[in-house]
Amino acid sequence: MTLRHRTSTFDMLELHRFDKPLVNCPLLLDPASYFPDTVDLTQDSAAREYWLTCFEDAADRYVDRAIKSQPDSCDVNERAHKFKQKYLQRLHELRNNPSAYGSLTVRSLLDTHEHCMKEFDFTDPYAQQKQYENEQALKLLPEHFRQLEKMTWDNRQLALVEGLLAGNVFDWGAKEVVNLMQKGGSFGFLEARSILQVRPWLVDSLEEWKERLKGPPHRCAVIFVDNSGIDIILGIFPFASELLQRGTKVVLCANSWPALNDVTYNELIILAKRVAAALPTVDKAMSNGRLCIMESGQASPCLDLRYIDDDLCTKIKQEEADLVVLEGMGRAVHTNFEACFSCEALKIAVLKNKWLANRFGGEMFNVIFKYEKSRRLVSQSKDKKEIFY
Repeated sequence: MTLRHRTSTFDMLELHRFDKPLVNCPLLLDPASYFPDTVDLTQDSAAREYWLTCFEDAADRYVDRAIKSQPDSCDVNERAHKFKQKYLQRLHELRNNPSAYGSLTVRSLLDTHEHCMKEFDFTDPYAQQKQYENEQALKLLPEHFRQLEKMTWDNRQLALVEGLLAGNVFDWGAKEVVNLMQKGGSFGFLEARSILQVRPWLVDSLEEWKERLKGPPHRCAVIFVDNSGIDIILGIFPFASELLQRGTKVVLCANSWPALNDVTYNELIILAKRVAAALPTVDKAMSNGRLCIMESGQASPCLDLRYIDDDLCTKIKQEEADLVVLEGMGRAVHTNFEACFSCEALKIAVLKNKWLANRFGGEMFNVIFKYEKSRRLVSQSKDKKEIFY
Protein backbone atom coordinates (compact mmCIF):
# COMPACT_ATOMS: atom_id res chain seq x y z
CA MET A 1 0.00 0.00 0.00
CA THR A 2 1.29 3.44 -0.91
CA LEU A 3 1.24 5.51 2.24
CA ARG A 4 1.37 9.27 2.60
CA HIS A 5 4.41 11.43 2.30
CA ARG A 6 4.40 14.50 4.44
CA THR A 7 3.57 17.65 2.49
CA SER A 8 2.13 20.97 3.56
CA THR A 9 -0.08 20.76 6.61
CA PHE A 10 -1.50 24.21 5.98
CA ASP A 11 -5.30 24.09 5.77
CA MET A 12 -6.67 26.88 3.61
CA LEU A 13 -10.24 25.74 4.14
CA GLU A 14 -11.45 27.12 7.46
CA LEU A 15 -14.11 24.74 8.77
CA HIS A 16 -14.95 26.16 12.18
CA ARG A 17 -14.15 28.96 14.55
CA PHE A 18 -13.27 27.56 17.96
CA ASP A 19 -14.07 29.22 21.25
CA LYS A 20 -11.23 27.50 23.12
CA PRO A 21 -7.58 26.83 22.29
CA LEU A 22 -6.75 23.67 20.36
CA VAL A 23 -3.36 22.13 21.12
CA ASN A 24 -1.25 19.05 20.41
CA CYS A 25 -2.38 15.86 22.11
CA PRO A 26 0.16 15.26 24.92
CA LEU A 27 0.14 11.50 24.17
CA LEU A 28 1.85 11.98 20.81
CA LEU A 29 5.40 10.67 20.89
CA ASP A 30 6.79 13.46 18.72
CA PRO A 31 4.28 16.20 17.82
CA ALA A 32 6.77 17.85 15.45
CA SER A 33 6.84 14.81 13.16
CA TYR A 34 3.18 13.81 13.55
CA PHE A 35 1.06 13.87 10.39
CA PRO A 36 -2.45 12.48 10.82
CA ASP A 37 -3.22 11.20 7.34
CA THR A 38 -2.34 7.71 6.18
CA VAL A 39 -2.52 8.40 2.43
CA ASP A 40 -1.63 11.67 0.72
CA LEU A 41 -4.00 11.95 -2.24
CA THR A 42 -1.94 14.80 -3.64
CA GLN A 43 0.84 12.30 -4.32
CA ASP A 44 -1.12 9.09 -4.94
CA SER A 45 -3.00 9.55 -8.23
CA ALA A 46 -4.80 6.17 -8.16
CA ALA A 47 -6.10 6.78 -4.64
CA ARG A 48 -7.04 10.35 -5.54
CA GLU A 49 -9.10 9.27 -8.55
CA TYR A 50 -10.89 6.59 -6.54
CA TRP A 51 -11.81 8.80 -3.58
CA LEU A 52 -12.89 11.81 -5.65
CA THR A 53 -15.18 9.56 -7.68
CA CYS A 54 -16.45 7.93 -4.49
CA PHE A 55 -17.38 11.28 -2.95
CA GLU A 56 -18.94 12.52 -6.19
CA ASP A 57 -21.09 9.40 -6.42
CA ALA A 58 -22.29 9.94 -2.85
CA ALA A 59 -23.60 13.47 -3.52
CA ASP A 60 -27.18 12.39 -4.25
CA ARG A 61 -27.23 10.29 -1.08
CA TYR A 62 -26.15 13.31 0.92
CA VAL A 63 -28.88 15.41 -0.73
CA ASP A 64 -31.55 12.85 0.15
CA ARG A 65 -30.37 12.73 3.75
CA ALA A 66 -30.35 16.52 4.00
CA ILE A 67 -33.90 16.82 2.68
CA LYS A 68 -35.25 14.09 4.98
CA SER A 69 -33.62 15.74 7.99
CA GLN A 70 -35.72 18.92 7.68
CA PRO A 71 -39.21 17.85 6.51
CA ASP A 72 -40.88 21.03 7.80
CA SER A 73 -38.58 23.48 6.00
CA CYS A 74 -40.10 25.23 2.98
CA ASP A 75 -36.76 25.82 1.26
CA VAL A 76 -35.03 22.53 2.11
CA ASN A 77 -34.99 21.27 -1.48
CA GLU A 78 -33.46 24.49 -2.76
CA ARG A 79 -30.75 24.49 -0.10
CA ALA A 80 -30.00 20.80 -0.60
CA HIS A 81 -29.45 21.26 -4.32
CA LYS A 82 -27.32 24.36 -3.72
CA PHE A 83 -25.24 22.19 -1.39
CA LYS A 84 -24.82 19.60 -4.16
CA GLN A 85 -23.79 22.24 -6.68
CA LYS A 86 -21.23 23.80 -4.35
CA TYR A 87 -19.94 20.41 -3.20
CA LEU A 88 -19.47 18.99 -6.70
CA GLN A 89 -17.85 22.24 -7.80
CA ARG A 90 -15.31 21.93 -4.98
CA LEU A 91 -14.57 18.30 -5.90
CA HIS A 92 -14.12 19.34 -9.53
CA GLU A 93 -11.62 21.98 -8.45
CA LEU A 94 -9.70 19.39 -6.47
CA ARG A 95 -9.66 16.99 -9.41
CA ASN A 96 -8.11 19.69 -11.58
CA ASN A 97 -5.78 21.01 -8.90
CA PRO A 98 -5.31 18.51 -6.03
CA SER A 99 -3.18 20.88 -3.97
CA ALA A 100 -5.55 23.83 -4.30
CA TYR A 101 -6.29 23.80 -0.56
CA GLY A 102 -3.10 22.23 0.78
CA SER A 103 -2.68 18.49 1.25
CA LEU A 104 -5.53 16.48 -0.26
CA THR A 105 -6.52 13.55 1.95
CA VAL A 106 -9.61 11.50 2.79
CA ARG A 107 -9.84 13.62 5.94
CA SER A 108 -9.94 16.87 3.96
CA LEU A 109 -12.58 15.43 1.61
CA LEU A 110 -14.76 14.39 4.54
CA ASP A 111 -14.28 17.81 6.11
CA THR A 112 -15.21 19.47 2.80
CA HIS A 113 -18.50 17.57 2.82
CA GLU A 114 -19.25 18.64 6.39
CA HIS A 115 -18.32 22.25 5.64
CA CYS A 116 -20.60 22.45 2.61
CA MET A 117 -23.47 20.86 4.52
CA LYS A 118 -23.19 23.42 7.31
CA GLU A 119 -22.87 26.28 4.82
CA PHE A 120 -26.41 25.53 3.66
CA ASP A 121 -27.76 25.06 7.21
CA PHE A 122 -27.66 21.28 7.38
CA THR A 123 -25.85 21.28 10.69
CA ASP A 124 -26.80 17.76 11.82
CA PRO A 125 -28.62 15.83 9.07
CA TYR A 126 -28.29 12.52 10.92
CA ALA A 127 -29.80 13.78 14.19
CA GLN A 128 -33.07 11.85 13.88
CA GLN A 129 -31.29 8.68 12.77
CA LYS A 130 -28.90 8.91 15.71
CA GLN A 131 -31.73 9.34 18.19
CA TYR A 132 -33.58 6.33 16.78
CA GLU A 133 -30.48 4.11 16.87
CA ASN A 134 -29.67 5.21 20.41
CA GLU A 135 -33.14 4.23 21.62
CA GLN A 136 -32.92 0.83 19.95
CA ALA A 137 -29.46 0.12 21.37
CA LEU A 138 -30.45 1.16 24.90
CA LYS A 139 -33.20 -1.48 24.86
CA LEU A 140 -30.59 -4.15 24.13
CA LEU A 141 -28.00 -3.02 26.67
CA PRO A 142 -29.18 -4.74 29.89
CA GLU A 143 -29.42 -8.20 28.31
CA HIS A 144 -26.15 -7.72 26.42
CA PHE A 145 -24.38 -6.82 29.65
CA ARG A 146 -25.91 -9.80 31.49
CA GLN A 147 -24.56 -12.11 28.80
CA LEU A 148 -21.09 -10.59 29.14
CA GLU A 149 -21.13 -11.08 32.93
CA LYS A 150 -21.86 -14.79 32.53
CA MET A 151 -18.79 -15.40 30.37
CA THR A 152 -15.38 -16.58 31.43
CA TRP A 153 -12.73 -13.85 31.52
CA ASP A 154 -11.12 -15.06 28.29
CA ASN A 155 -14.39 -15.29 26.36
CA ARG A 156 -15.51 -11.91 27.67
CA GLN A 157 -12.42 -10.16 26.35
CA LEU A 158 -13.12 -11.51 22.87
CA ALA A 159 -16.82 -10.61 23.14
CA LEU A 160 -16.00 -7.06 24.26
CA VAL A 161 -13.70 -6.52 21.28
CA GLU A 162 -16.22 -8.09 18.92
CA GLY A 163 -18.80 -5.71 20.38
CA LEU A 164 -16.57 -2.76 19.52
CA LEU A 165 -16.07 -4.10 16.00
CA ALA A 166 -19.73 -4.92 15.40
CA GLY A 167 -20.73 -1.49 16.63
CA ASN A 168 -18.22 0.12 14.30
CA VAL A 169 -19.98 -1.42 11.31
CA PHE A 170 -22.88 1.05 11.75
CA ASP A 171 -21.37 3.88 9.74
CA TRP A 172 -23.67 6.02 7.59
CA GLY A 173 -20.61 7.31 5.73
CA ALA A 174 -19.88 3.87 4.24
CA LYS A 175 -21.89 3.11 1.08
CA GLU A 176 -21.77 -0.67 1.46
CA VAL A 177 -23.05 -0.48 5.04
CA VAL A 178 -25.80 1.98 4.13
CA ASN A 179 -26.99 -0.51 1.50
CA LEU A 180 -27.12 -3.26 4.15
CA MET A 181 -29.03 -1.09 6.62
CA GLN A 182 -31.55 0.09 4.04
CA LYS A 183 -32.36 -3.38 2.70
CA GLY A 184 -35.61 -5.00 3.73
CA GLY A 185 -35.55 -6.75 7.08
CA SER A 186 -33.48 -5.84 10.09
CA PHE A 187 -29.73 -5.37 10.25
CA GLY A 188 -28.74 -5.21 13.89
CA PHE A 189 -26.02 -6.03 16.37
CA LEU A 190 -26.06 -9.80 15.79
CA GLU A 191 -26.09 -9.39 12.02
CA ALA A 192 -23.13 -7.01 12.23
CA ARG A 193 -21.16 -9.51 14.33
CA SER A 194 -21.92 -12.24 11.81
CA ILE A 195 -20.31 -10.40 8.89
CA LEU A 196 -17.05 -9.67 10.70
CA GLN A 197 -13.92 -11.43 9.52
CA VAL A 198 -13.23 -14.69 11.36
CA ARG A 199 -9.96 -14.71 13.29
CA PRO A 200 -7.14 -14.39 12.62
CA TRP A 201 -8.03 -10.84 11.65
CA LEU A 202 -6.19 -8.77 9.05
CA VAL A 203 -4.37 -7.02 11.90
CA ASP A 204 -4.77 -9.15 15.01
CA SER A 205 -3.18 -8.13 18.31
CA LEU A 206 -5.90 -9.58 20.50
CA GLU A 207 -3.66 -12.11 22.22
CA GLU A 208 -1.09 -9.40 23.03
CA TRP A 209 -3.90 -7.20 24.42
CA LYS A 210 -5.26 -10.01 26.59
CA GLU A 211 -1.78 -10.72 27.90
CA ARG A 212 -1.42 -7.03 28.80
CA LEU A 213 -4.74 -7.15 30.68
CA LYS A 214 -3.31 -9.86 32.94
CA GLY A 215 -0.83 -7.25 34.19
CA PRO A 216 -1.37 -4.12 36.30
CA PRO A 217 -4.36 -1.92 35.42
CA HIS A 218 -3.81 1.19 33.36
CA ARG A 219 -4.00 4.49 35.22
CA CYS A 220 -6.26 6.18 32.71
CA ALA A 221 -7.65 5.24 29.29
CA VAL A 222 -8.53 7.97 26.79
CA ILE A 223 -11.05 6.67 24.25
CA PHE A 224 -11.89 8.64 21.10
CA VAL A 225 -15.35 7.36 20.24
CA ASP A 226 -17.07 7.07 16.87
CA ASN A 227 -20.69 6.33 15.98
CA SER A 228 -23.96 6.78 17.84
CA GLY A 229 -26.30 3.89 18.54
CA ILE A 230 -24.98 0.35 18.79
CA ASP A 231 -21.37 1.49 18.48
CA ILE A 232 -21.26 3.72 21.55
CA ILE A 233 -23.87 1.87 23.64
CA LEU A 234 -23.18 -1.83 23.02
CA GLY A 235 -19.55 -1.42 22.02
CA ILE A 236 -17.79 1.38 23.87
CA PHE A 237 -19.64 1.43 27.20
CA PRO A 238 -19.21 -2.31 27.98
CA PHE A 239 -15.53 -2.04 26.98
CA ALA A 240 -15.12 1.01 29.23
CA SER A 241 -16.95 -0.78 32.04
CA GLU A 242 -14.43 -3.62 31.92
CA LEU A 243 -11.56 -1.15 32.21
CA LEU A 244 -13.29 0.58 35.12
CA GLN A 245 -13.68 -2.72 36.97
CA ARG A 246 -9.93 -3.21 36.60
CA GLY A 247 -9.37 0.08 38.42
CA THR A 248 -8.65 2.21 35.33
CA LYS A 249 -10.05 5.70 35.02
CA VAL A 250 -11.74 6.31 31.65
CA VAL A 251 -12.14 9.49 29.60
CA LEU A 252 -14.60 9.22 26.70
CA CYS A 253 -13.84 11.84 24.04
CA ALA A 254 -16.53 12.79 21.54
CA ASN A 255 -16.71 15.29 18.71
CA SER A 256 -17.55 18.84 19.70
CA TRP A 257 -19.75 19.25 16.62
CA PRO A 258 -21.78 16.86 14.44
CA ALA A 259 -20.20 14.85 11.62
CA LEU A 260 -22.15 12.09 9.83
CA ASN A 261 -23.67 9.81 12.52
CA ASP A 262 -20.82 10.27 15.00
CA VAL A 263 -21.91 10.85 18.57
CA THR A 264 -21.27 14.39 19.82
CA TYR A 265 -20.19 15.55 23.26
CA ASN A 266 -23.62 16.95 24.14
CA GLU A 267 -25.32 13.74 23.02
CA LEU A 268 -22.87 11.59 24.93
CA ILE A 269 -23.49 13.47 28.17
CA ILE A 270 -27.16 12.50 27.95
CA LEU A 271 -26.47 8.94 26.79
CA ALA A 272 -24.00 8.32 29.61
CA LYS A 273 -26.68 9.10 32.20
CA ARG A 274 -29.09 6.68 30.56
CA VAL A 275 -26.43 3.97 30.30
CA ALA A 276 -25.56 4.53 33.96
CA ALA A 277 -29.15 3.65 34.85
CA ALA A 278 -28.55 0.18 33.36
CA LEU A 279 -24.90 -0.44 34.26
CA PRO A 280 -23.97 -0.07 37.95
CA THR A 281 -20.27 0.11 37.11
CA VAL A 282 -20.83 3.12 34.87
CA ASP A 283 -23.18 4.74 37.41
CA LYS A 284 -20.64 4.44 40.23
CA ALA A 285 -17.75 5.61 38.04
CA MET A 286 -19.64 8.71 36.91
CA SER A 287 -20.55 9.51 40.50
CA ASN A 288 -16.98 9.27 41.79
CA GLY A 289 -15.35 10.88 38.77
CA ARG A 290 -13.56 7.79 37.48
CA LEU A 291 -15.50 8.05 34.22
CA CYS A 292 -15.80 11.42 32.54
CA ILE A 293 -17.08 12.68 29.21
CA MET A 294 -15.08 15.33 27.38
CA GLU A 295 -15.16 17.01 24.00
CA SER A 296 -12.32 16.49 21.57
CA GLY A 297 -12.47 19.87 19.83
CA GLN A 298 -13.10 18.06 16.52
CA ALA A 299 -15.90 18.22 13.96
CA SER A 300 -14.83 15.43 11.65
CA PRO A 301 -15.18 11.66 11.22
CA CYS A 302 -11.37 11.65 11.28
CA LEU A 303 -9.02 12.76 14.05
CA ASP A 304 -6.26 15.33 13.84
CA LEU A 305 -4.34 15.14 17.11
CA ARG A 306 -2.62 18.46 16.45
CA TYR A 307 -5.87 20.24 17.32
CA ILE A 308 -7.37 18.82 20.52
CA ASP A 309 -9.46 20.70 23.05
CA ASP A 310 -7.22 22.32 25.64
CA ASP A 311 -9.34 21.11 28.58
CA LEU A 312 -9.03 17.54 27.34
CA CYS A 313 -5.25 17.87 27.10
CA THR A 314 -5.14 19.21 30.65
CA LYS A 315 -7.17 16.22 31.84
CA ILE A 316 -4.87 13.78 30.03
CA LYS A 317 -1.86 15.29 31.79
CA GLN A 318 -3.53 15.42 35.19
CA GLU A 319 -4.56 11.76 35.04
CA GLU A 320 -1.24 10.66 33.54
CA ALA A 321 -3.11 8.71 30.85
CA ASP A 322 -1.25 5.59 29.73
CA LEU A 323 -3.69 4.13 27.17
CA VAL A 324 -5.26 5.74 24.12
CA VAL A 325 -8.00 3.99 22.13
CA LEU A 326 -8.79 5.12 18.59
CA GLU A 327 -11.99 3.62 17.26
CA GLY A 328 -13.33 3.64 13.72
CA MET A 329 -12.06 3.77 10.18
CA GLY A 330 -11.78 7.56 10.17
CA ARG A 331 -9.82 7.88 13.42
CA ALA A 332 -7.73 4.70 13.24
CA VAL A 333 -7.21 4.00 9.51
CA HIS A 334 -7.70 7.13 7.38
CA THR A 335 -5.86 8.98 10.13
CA ASN A 336 -3.47 7.86 12.88
CA PHE A 337 -2.77 4.38 11.55
CA GLU A 338 0.94 5.23 11.67
CA ALA A 339 0.79 7.64 14.60
CA CYS A 340 3.30 6.96 17.37
CA PHE A 341 2.32 7.46 21.01
CA SER A 342 4.27 7.72 24.24
CA CYS A 343 1.67 5.46 25.87
CA GLU A 344 0.00 2.19 24.93
CA ALA A 345 -2.45 2.41 22.04
CA LEU A 346 -5.33 0.45 20.56
CA LYS A 347 -6.35 1.15 16.96
CA ILE A 348 -9.65 -0.57 16.19
CA ALA A 349 -11.69 -0.54 12.99
CA VAL A 350 -13.68 -2.58 10.50
CA LEU A 351 -12.77 -1.97 6.85
CA LYS A 352 -16.11 -1.01 5.29
CA ASN A 353 -14.78 0.05 1.90
CA LYS A 354 -13.74 -2.61 -0.59
CA TRP A 355 -11.09 -0.50 -2.31
CA LEU A 356 -9.47 0.46 0.99
CA ALA A 357 -9.59 -3.13 2.22
CA ASN A 358 -7.81 -4.25 -0.95
CA ARG A 359 -5.17 -1.57 -0.41
CA PHE A 360 -4.49 -3.10 2.99
CA GLY A 361 -4.31 -6.57 1.43
CA GLY A 362 -7.69 -7.63 2.80
CA GLU A 363 -11.38 -7.80 1.98
CA MET A 364 -14.61 -6.12 3.01
CA PHE A 365 -15.36 -6.27 6.74
CA ASN A 366 -11.83 -7.34 7.57
CA VAL A 367 -10.76 -6.28 11.04
CA ILE A 368 -8.02 -4.00 12.32
CA PHE A 369 -7.24 -4.62 15.98
CA LYS A 370 -3.81 -3.15 16.55
CA TYR A 371 -2.27 -3.02 20.03
CA GLU A 372 0.92 -1.02 20.39
CA LYS A 373 3.13 -0.77 23.44
CA SER A 374 4.31 2.62 24.62
CA ARG A 375 7.21 4.09 22.71
CA ARG A 376 10.04 6.43 23.55
CA LEU A 377 12.46 8.61 21.64
CA VAL A 378 16.06 7.85 22.52
CA SER A 379 17.74 10.11 20.00
CA GLN A 380 16.70 13.63 19.15
CA SER A 381 19.54 14.70 16.88
CA LYS A 382 18.77 17.20 14.15
CA ASP A 383 18.79 14.62 11.36
CA LYS A 384 17.69 11.47 13.12
CA LYS A 385 15.08 10.37 15.64
CA GLU A 386 15.04 6.79 16.83
CA ILE A 387 11.82 5.28 18.16
CA PHE A 388 11.86 2.34 20.55
CA TYR A 389 9.07 0.27 22.10
